[in-house]
Amino acid sequence: MDFGDKSWMNLRRSTNEYIHEVNDFLDKAFERASQGNEILCPCKKCFNRNWHCQNMVEDHLICHGFVHGYTKWVFHGEGFSPRNTPHPTNEEETSNMHDDIDRLLHDTFRNVVDDQRHEGVREVHLKMQRDFFKLVEEGKEELYSEYLLDLIREAFPFAQIPDSFYKAKKVIKELGLHYEKIHACTNDCMLFWNDSAKLDNCSVCGASRWKSVRNDLNNNVTKIPVKVLRYFSLKPRLQRIFMCSETFVAMRWHDTERLRDGNLRHPADGEAWKDFDSLHPDFANDARNVRLGLSSDGFNPFRTMSISHSTWPVMLMNYNLSPWTCMKLENIMLSIIIPGPSSPRNDIDVYLQPLIAELKELWEVGVETYDDVTNQTFLMRAAL
Repeated sequence: MDFGDKSWMNLRRSTNEYIHEVNDFLDKAFERASQGNEILCPCKKCFNRNWHCQNMVEDHLICHGFVHGYTKWVFHGEGFSPRNTPHPTNEEETSNMHDDIDRLLHDTFRNVVDDQRHEGVREVHLKMQRDFFKLVEEGKEELYSEYLLDLIREAFPFAQIPDSFYKAKKVIKELGLHYEKIHACTNDCMLFWNDSAKLDNCSVCGASRWKSVRNDLNNNVTKIPVKVLRYFSLKPRLQRIFMCSETFVAMRWHDTERLRDGNLRHPADGEAWKDFDSLHPDFANDARNVRLGLSSDGFNPFRTMSISHSTWPVMLMNYNLSPWTCMKLENIMLSIIIPGPSSPRNDIDVYLQPLIAELKELWEVGVETYDDVTNQTFLMRAAL
């Protein structure tokens, strides 16, 4: 029996038409070729070798697509011939060596839309989901289209890239990589922040918040801040960790997977951790609460060491994770960039104020976070 036109198999897998046709195929395949409640999965990963239930096959076909060249579905009711079993070619094996972004995003957000009971936090996560998939879809578009940049107008008249620096910054913001700019005193006395946000001079030493820069083209004078602190908010990044079931499980490693044989392998095995748990049992009772470590050091961002300059990044380590993952680069969170050219020395506490304020809020109040495993919200707290 012929299942009909299969040209839709070449459609982009995120389109509604492709998803509709996949579900129609699955209905027919499970009607004609299922064994129990499973069929052979025809995705590029399984090659008709693995048996899965309908939801799993649907996930695979949307994430990976059909086996290349599998246009006669002999394993799914459209004629039967074991000799036609598709095997991966060298070309297909090579094609599998790409980055698996579709599968990663699908796993990250797969349960976000399943539960209607926690609308407030759920809506925040849905927006994050929509922003992520919007950017992924835009990344799949052809490079050349209608938008232009003045700098490359003649060379690439159809380049589809942001047509202004502002729009490029919006893309970064949607990815969750934005930061807050906070002006600072040139002598490291204070931040122009919170109640002091509107001051023009330092309340300690009297130094001006601004410096004047003259434009050589039109001779106009512009006031710009003397020193700017970059602060990366912590709460949204901690919330995103719990949006993926795999990282959610990893965040409980210190409680569920750690060996308790008396050997010191992880901060949780140390006396300081145990003393903290005994002093704050309400915090320790929920293994999802986040334990953080702070580290900072200066470096010269310029290649030539003849220039004396010291910029200080402040990093946060996630000690909920296992010892072989918590110190990996991808799991270390950049929190603050303290500008140079000189070291803040003992005045580093001035620059830590935004982080301390957010940590106090995470300790005293917490932040509502979506649990991807139980499809419920919970109040996550953090300690340094």
